[in-house]
Amino acid sequence: MHYKTIEYLTSKLNINKKIIDLFIETEKEVRDQFDKIDEIREFNQYKVLSSMQKNRLSDTHFNASTGYGYGDIGRETIDKVYADVLGAEDALVRPHIVSGTHALSLCLFGVLRPGDEMLAVTGKPYDTLDNIIGIGKALPGSLKDFGVTYDQVDLTSEGKINYNEITKKINVKTKLVHIQRSTGYGWRPALSLEDIEYTIKFIKIINPNIICMVDNCYGEFIDFKEPTEVGADIMAGSLIKNPGGGIAPTGGYVAGKKHLVEMAADRLIAPGLGKEMGATLGVNRLFFQGLFLAPHVVSEAIKGAVFTARLFEKLGFEVNPSVTSPRSDIIQAVKFGNREALIAFCQGIQKGSPVDSFVTPEPWDMPGYNDQVIMAAGGFVQGSSIELSADAPLRPPFIAYLQGGLTFDHAKIGVLFAVQNLINIGAIHI
Repeated sequence: MHYKTIEYLTSKLNINKKIIDLFIETEKEVRDQFDKIDEIREFNQYKVLSSMQKNRLSDTHFNASTGYGYGDIGRETIDKVYADVLGAEDALVRPHIVSGTHALSLCLFGVLRPGDEMLAVTGKPYDTLDNIIGIGKALPGSLKDFGVTYDQVDLTSEGKINYNEITKKINVKTKLVHIQRSTGYGWRPALSLEDIEYTIKFIKIINPNIICMVDNCYGEFIDFKEPTEVGADIMAGSLIKNPGGGIAPTGGYVAGKKHLVEMAADRLIAPGLGKEMGATLGVNRLFFQGLFLAPHVVSEAIKGAVFTARLFEKLGFEVNPSVTSPRSDIIQAVKFGNREALIAFCQGIQKGSPVDSFVTPEPWDMPGYNDQVIMAAGGFVQGSSIELSADAPLRPPFIAYLQGGLTFDHAKIGVLFAVQNLINIGAIHI
């Protein structure tokens, strides 16, 4: 860190000099791990570039469509590029998909029918799927309301997939197996691609007709391959997470087997119309440019996560993953153990944001969640979690989930503010 940066942080931003010294020491300790991150970034950058060249991307594809959106060649090319990059037969990439939850919902409602069963093999899915599935109660319009049943296989105490229980749970009604790559609001490692590949092969041996669906949110460009390249039949994610590169203003994607993607598209629009309609209203260029930047942006976010893991280990907190653990998503969890420290951390991340840094986030009853949630999200795109953000359900053991960072420098600065905030309330001492 240059002496001018140190002077600015201490004099202009009132950051404790001892924190800065700790940060300098921490960054030196994790630098060797950045080399592997850069290797994956470089490969994925070539992969994205090659796909755009193969599909003869031109500024013609940036034009906007209106109304029905018939004949939008930019939209059609986005689908082709995504399919290539993700190693899938087909893809559906649309601004009309408002979130990762929405994209997952399209897959579930597109594929499942009354009398079918959905089996989650990585434990209970992320909280926002509860109401979609009908976990707890069957809200009008949930899968449960439509006669789709649900079961789950909890992970082992070590956070591993329980293959013995999967064998017991799969039955003649099991139509779709749900695999969540990221941790969600859990305390477990994200699933590696090796885990995902093995699990899919295991399930296909039991019944090759079962559809294996992967929730790929937060997982794109973390490795050399994607789940659709190791056997996933269909997967989904959000463009305001990894693949949008911090540029996409909204949107989501579904990728996988062609007939399954078409079923999801029909759920989005209407049967028989799915992929043929949907005006893009000028977002095509942002989708392409965001995807082009995504490998680099994701690598910056992972560096921020690795740095944060080492820093909070040094400060005496439990972290997941640990600094040396393999990574399969961009999320870094830190266990605070008490409500006040958790809130202070998130409020510190907000203070370090480029947008709404003056706002103080508070826990609130966020739609789709069953606990109060606090969210620090001072991004250029509302809710964008490839930008530096932190969120947490307000329940023991009070774990904060940090993700994103368009640049490693910003990730460091955001965490710098968070640590200063924790010192201010006496949660840590340096």
